[in-house]
Parts: sequence; structure tokens; C-alpha cells
Amino acid sequence: MASLVSDQALATQKRAGMKSLVCVLCLIFALPAWSQKGVFLSAEDFQRQAFADQESSLQVLWLTRELRAQTESILGHSFGGLRVRYWTGGGRTAWVFEEIGKELPITVGVVVDNNGIAQLSILEYRESRGGEVRYPFFTEQFLRLGLVKTSGKPKLDGQIDGITGATLSVRAVKKVATLALLFHDKTLRTVSLEK
Repeated sequence: MASLVSDQALATQKRAGMKSLVCVLCLIFALPAWSQKGVFLSAEDFQRQAFADQESSLQVLWLTRELRAQTESILGHSFGGLRVRYWTGGGRTAWVFEEIGKELPITVGVVVDNNGIAQLSILEYRESRGGEVRYPFFTEQFLRLGLVKTSGKPKLDGQIDGITGATLSVRAVKKVATLALLFHDKTLRTVSLEK
């Protein structure tokens, strides 16, 4: 009788141990997905970084039909809104856009100076995979890239290496970088026309 009770108690302990092990393993495998998501930089902090040593002001770029068509060509989908807000100062512009990665938006900040990208930051990442796009090994590839203006849609003038498992996130960041360069160019043209 005592042997039966001890066998049952031992079996109960083994089941409890297995449940605990399963829970721990689930947590371990879920951690990478949680670590991908997050707010890494606020728009205000991004703006302060972009213009640390100079004055900046908030401006508006109105989307003409032509500019909207170019924007939608770059993005591959419709673009809502009639205008885009940006910061400017000393010939530099800073843009914050959201673009869908696989299923959720990625918030990206881009600083353009001298017709090239001076800074690209992932402000917020919401997907469970592909968050490697926020790390310097990826974002630094965009530095000093400009825009190639062809008869087709505008493109970056350099190659960006992809990240295995983050293809759609990489594509979204490339679209945003291209869009920031296009909009920066339009702001320069608007300023030169006003003079």
C-alpha cells in the first residue's frame, strides 16, 4: 500500500516537473519575439538628435498629383493625406514615416543632408520577427546614399544588403529611405522656386 502511494506521489511530481519544464521552454522560445518589438526612440528625441547643434522648424510639404503618384510608386500602395510634416534647419530635413513590414507598421526616422542620408533610425518596431533592421549593422548601410532619378520610379543609388528572415522589414525601410530622399529633393526645389 505504501509503495502504491509513493509511486503515485512520484508520478505526480514528474508531471509537475514536466509542466514546469514545458513552461520554461515556451518562455525561452518566446523571448526572441518579445525582444524584437519596442519603442527605441521617440519622434521628439529623434528630432533633437537630428538638429543637436542647430535650430529647426516644423514645416509642411503639400503633395501634388505628381508627387503623390511618385510616392505611391515607391511605396507600392496608396498614400493617405494631403501633406507631410517634417523638420528642417540648415539645409537638413528630418522625416518620420510608418510603413508596413509584414503585417504591422515600422516607424522610421530619416535625416537627409546634402542630398544624402545622414541618419536612419528605427523609432518603433512592432513585428515579432525582423527587428534586426534597427541595429547599426543594417541602418549604417544607408548613410550617404542618395537618389537615382530615372524615367521610372526613384531608387536608392547604392545597394542595401538584406537580412535573412526580415525581407519585408528590409523592403519597408528601403521604401522609407527612398521617400525621404524624394521629399527632401522636393523641399529644395520649393525653396529655390520661392527665392
